[in-house]
Amino acid sequence: MSDWKAKRFWEQAIVVPAEGGHTVELDGRPIKTPAKRPLVVPTKKMADVIAEEWQAQDKVINPLTMPCTKTANAALDKVAIQHAEVADMLAAYGDCDLLCYRADSPQELIDRQNAFWNPMLDWADDALGVRLLSRTGIMHVPQSAEAVASLTGRTHALDHFELAAFHDLVSLSGSLILAFAATMNARDMDSLWDMSRLDEMWQAELWGADDDAEALAAAKKGSFLHAKLMFDLSKEA
Repeated sequence: MSDWKAKRFWEQAIVVPAEGGHTVELDGRPIKTPAKRPLVVPTKKMADVIAEEWQAQDKVINPLTMPCTKTANAALDKVAIQHAEVADMLAAYGDCDLLCYRADSPQELIDRQNAFWNPMLDWADDALGVRLLSRTGIMHVPQSAEAVASLTGRTHALDHFELAAFHDLVSLSGSLILAFAATMNARDMDSLWDMSRLDEMWQAELWGADDDAEALAAAKKGSFLHAKLMFDLSKEA
C-alpha cells in the first residue's frame, strides 16, 4: 500500500469574494471540491474557518483536521446534487423519532424519558406546530400524515449547506426534533446530546461504563457539535 500523501504547496490561504458567496484561494488558486467544483460557501465566516484549516496544515495535508472543508465539500458535491433525496431521508425520522419510543420498564427509566423527552415534544408543538405522539415499545406506529408533511416541508426548505449540517444533527441524535431544536437554539447543545443518549446513559449507570463505547460517544458528540457550528456558519454573514 502506498504511503503517499498530498503535500502542502502554498504559503497563504486567503478568503476572497466569489459569485454566490466566498471562496478560499491558495496563493491565488481557488480551492475546488473533490468533484472539481468551485468551493464557494455562503458566508465569509464559513470561508474564514475553512481558510484557517488550510493555513494550519503542515508539510502534508491531513483531511482529519479539516472538518469544515469536509462538510462544505459534502454540501456542494453531494447535497446540492440530490437535495430532495437527502431531505426526504432526514424528514422520515419524524415518523419514527427517538423521542417518541418509550420503555415499558423499569419505572425509573420511564420517568426519566418522560422528564426529558416530553418537554421536547411540547416544544415541537409550540415552535414547529407539530404534535408527535409517544408510544411504548419499539414497534413502529406512524405519526399523522399532517405532522410528517409539515416536518418534511421544513426540512426541504433548508439550503444545501444547512441541510449538510442538519444531516449530521439528525443522524447522530436519531431525532428530527432534537436536530431542529439545535438549529433554533431551543436548548444548549450538551443537553440535547445527553437527551439523545438518555437510554445509553441509563445502561451505563446500571451496568457500568464501557471505555470503547464512551470513546465512540465522545467522537460522535464532537461531530454533533461540529454540525451545529457549520449550520450556524452557513447563516452568519
